[in-house]
Amino acid sequence: MSILVTGSKGFIGRNLVATLHNEGYESVYECDADTTPEQLSAFCQAATFVFHLAGVNRPPDAGDFMPGNAGFTATLLSNLNQHGNSCPILFASSAQAALDNPYGQSKKAAEDLLFAHSRETSAPVFVYRLPNVFGKWCRPNYNSVVATFLHNIARAVPITINDPSANLTLAYVDDVVDELLRALRGVISPTGQFASVPVTHSTTVGALADLIQSFHHARASLAIPALDDAFTKKLYATYLSYLPAEALAYELHMNADARGSFTEFARTMGQGQFSVNIAKPGITKGNHWHHTKHEKFLVVSGKGVIRLRAVGSDSVVAISADGERLKVVEIPPGYTHNIENIGDTDLVTLMWASEAFEPQRPDTFFLQV
Repeated sequence: MSILVTGSKGFIGRNLVATLHNEGYESVYECDADTTPEQLSAFCQAATFVFHLAGVNRPPDAGDFMPGNAGFTATLLSNLNQHGNSCPILFASSAQAALDNPYGQSKKAAEDLLFAHSRETSAPVFVYRLPNVFGKWCRPNYNSVVATFLHNIARAVPITINDPSANLTLAYVDDVVDELLRALRGVISPTGQFASVPVTHSTTVGALADLIQSFHHARASLAIPALDDAFTKKLYATYLSYLPAEALAYELHMNADARGSFTEFARTMGQGQFSVNIAKPGITKGNHWHHTKHEKFLVVSGKGVIRLRAVGSDSVVAISADGERLKVVEIPPGYTHNIENIGDTDLVTLMWASEAFEPQRPDTFFLQV
């Protein structure tokens, strides 16, 4: 296929083009503000599918909406008609096309041009009235409240909220791109009506800001958000993409002594705690048990032996582990356990506990194996 993408350097266009290349599409023609009329004409002659994503949404003058949206759409269709090309066209319109404002009016005019083109040429036309779209590479402080909040909060810059109860309908850019690819592959067919992305998320401006603020403060507690919630998962991934370079790494508190160190790495909501344990040669750590908490030990470097004994039993289970052949050792509740470094180098063990440690309720009791 030969695919033309207008607005290829914009937010949705950039994500779409990257995905098309990742999916193995080789003939992708990228049209943006720096594309010449001659290039556009050549693209329109060769294209077998058009993603029309170009448009104006925040010009310095409201009078630029109509030429930037309806005007360019007319130019695109004129080029296709000149080459007798009636290939499918997918247009990224806006939910605001139903509203009486200059931007909405210009998008509605572009929609009308596309539907008329379809009637006259039988070209399949998909018109998506998109809600607010968020995701990586969206420009902050422009026309996306999500991008602005993410960018500013990631930098501890104040945000402005006029109405925290205002409702938002949001679509994640990867969900949008998935839907566009479904149209490209013929999974869905145009109906002559407005199309919509099937996966959206509803929230309020205040709830959105609170959730992003929780991401920003999570590092202090090493908390990872509840990623089983689809919206939280998508928003947190997007938040990380807005971190400034100097915030991409952060130090952890190492509880260190002559025996080695123990460093908590991450805490999850309901899925436990991750830590890194380092033991010096000849050192044994542990000798405790838990009522409910259970753990998984994974030695990633060095040589060690993990010993377990069921409370009340005299039978000891000894399991050798090293960084050469990775294996997980389960630590069930009711078993006192320890880990000994029997090598000549540091013993490094990744540890997962089913519950994050709470000093007020540690569920940890000393008992020699």
